[in-house]
Amino acid sequence: MTVTTENAAPVSSRARADIDLAALRANVRALRRTAPGAELMAVVKSDAYGHGAVPCARAALDAGATWLGTATPEEALALRAAGLPGRIMCWLWTPGGPWKAAVEADIDVSVSGMWALEELLAAVREAGTPARVQLKADTGLGRGGCQPGDDWAALVDAALRAERAGLVRITGLWSHFACADEPGHPSIAAQLTRFRAMLAEAEGKGVTPEVRHIANSPATLTLPEAHFDLVRSGIAVYGISPSPEIGTPADFGLRPVMTLTASVALVKQVPGGHGVSYGHHYTTPGATTLGLVPVGYADGIPRHASGTGPVLVGGKWRTVAGRIAMDQFVVDLGGDEPPPGAEAVLFGPGDRGEPTAEDWAQAAGTIAYEIVTRIGTRVPRVHLGGRGGGGS
Repeated sequence: MTVTTENAAPVSSRARADIDLAALRANVRALRRTAPGAELMAVVKSDAYGHGAVPCARAALDAGATWLGTATPEEALALRAAGLPGRIMCWLWTPGGPWKAAVEADIDVSVSGMWALEELLAAVREAGTPARVQLKADTGLGRGGCQPGDDWAALVDAALRAERAGLVRITGLWSHFACADEPGHPSIAAQLTRFRAMLAEAEGKGVTPEVRHIANSPATLTLPEAHFDLVRSGIAVYGISPSPEIGTPADFGLRPVMTLTASVALVKQVPGGHGVSYGHHYTTPGATTLGLVPVGYADGIPRHASGTGPVLVGGKWRTVAGRIAMDQFVVDLGGDEPPPGAEAVLFGPGDRGEPTAEDWAQAAGTIAYEIVTRIGTRVPRVHLGGRGGGGS
């Protein structure tokens, strides 16, 4: 659920995710300074990594992003339906996808193989309007994208024939890094070399793209030689470092955008030796107080962080005691007795000494991308610092 603060309906007191749009705009400006010679695409796939796609997309455009990026065509079409202007690109297509709707909505469509180009051209003929198409090269990630060699040559040739027939405009040539979050990894240089070669081949045949791009968030932050005409920033827009190995958000002038809080539902005294939550994987070492936090894995709190997840309650770090359940978990308050309704801060920017999404990622053995993206729909997003607020 997405909620804005201006004239908004009451927000549930159980839990909420505050989304700082002023911080998001500042992050976009910081990323633009990092790649001053390139345009910036704000990637808002998966509901803007859990932050709310439409408000975040608007804030990113306000701050100077010139492109929006989504994985699925449905995400791109939802942005258009909400009135988002300008260039929108989507790249995760399957046979039978909504090609015609994307063409009619002036979406930049990524094509990785002949089957996709053929389906796109059929939709163009039905729609009666040319498509904006970007050709994706597999330079070494081994996921989407067209293989170098004969496959790439055939795709480029077919796209050029369609362009000369007035059916498409080839607006971009692009690829994606496998290990840009691991500085010095040999695949980075290898992919750049292959990308330049595939660009040269396509351009030598007559392709004149508007944008050439390969840089994701880590490459935007650490690989200026990879910036080309456009950088695609996803997680960095939301103030999270792509990898703790390359630096903290503050190292790059970024600020985390999401703060996740819940209201303590119950505080009670228990004796030593008291089992806590399913399986009794935690037993109180002595008389203490327990606090019940009413969020669980149905809300996106990772069960893998059972016994390790950090929470700030009453100004002190606490740790999840025992298993995280579907709707709730427990913290050992060590004898403290905050009142029911006291705030439990699961993560935020860290300004108040609270944990961050990276702390939860470490506790769960995952990455911070997953922590923010998985926060579920039962947790309302409250967008703060909208247009006219927070300094844009």
